[in-house]
Amino acid sequence: MAKITLVDDDENIVTSVSLALESHGHEVKAYFDGAAGLAALENEPPDLAILDVKMPRMDGMEVLRRLRRTSDLPVIILTSKDEEIDEILGFNLGADDYMHKPFSQRLLIERVKAVLRRAGIEGEDTAAAAAGGAEVAARALKRGKLTLDPARHDCLWDGKPVKLTVTEFLLLQSLAQRPGFVKSRDNLMDAAYDDQVYVDDRTIDSHIKRMRKKFREVDPEFDAIETLYGVGYRYREA
Repeated sequence: MAKITLVDDDENIVTSVSLALESHGHEVKAYFDGAAGLAALENEPPDLAILDVKMPRMDGMEVLRRLRRTSDLPVIILTSKDEEIDEILGFNLGADDYMHKPFSQRLLIERVKAVLRRAGIEGEDTAAAAAGGAEVAARALKRGKLTLDPARHDCLWDGKPVKLTVTEFLLLQSLAQRPGFVKSRDNLMDAAYDDQVYVDDRTIDSHIKRMRKKFREVDPEFDAIETLYGVGYRYREA
């Protein structure tokens, strides 16, 4: 199914989560500290990473921060903390989902399936069932200088690659599908997140800010994503 890297210093959690994931056909590699996990993620990128926050040598947030400098790898954050600020920080750094300990193995499996599905990485059972609709969704989308290829998770601006996370890609795809039409933050949440994941307006704003920065690195004049204060965002075809 998928190659998953699990990074957590709790041996019991590593054992139970690994067994649950492997029972659903996934291949799991586990590491017990952040520095070792980051090295593995950079040397052998999996399909998905699951990171604990509190770990020796390097915490999960720092692993995610460094990973996002070069990679759009899907990431689920695990934490025993129950503070909203930690969840917001994780999403703002580019996490795709967030789970509080203790959690049920069944819920984790569903979250993993959802993130893999959003990233276009599906098992044979889901992929076959969704084949008809997926053909349309997987077609390359062209809007002015922008080209989005969902099948390959490729984004080009004026022929130059722009590396986006899964969430950023889905937000941009939602905006670019209907140039000129305003998308509220709630609309964008629905496009990028599953029903069981709650994010607030600031998280959407942070994703848009990160996207703009990435596009301006290849084109300082980039202004295709327009903010309508108090309303939402829209894509302006260049």
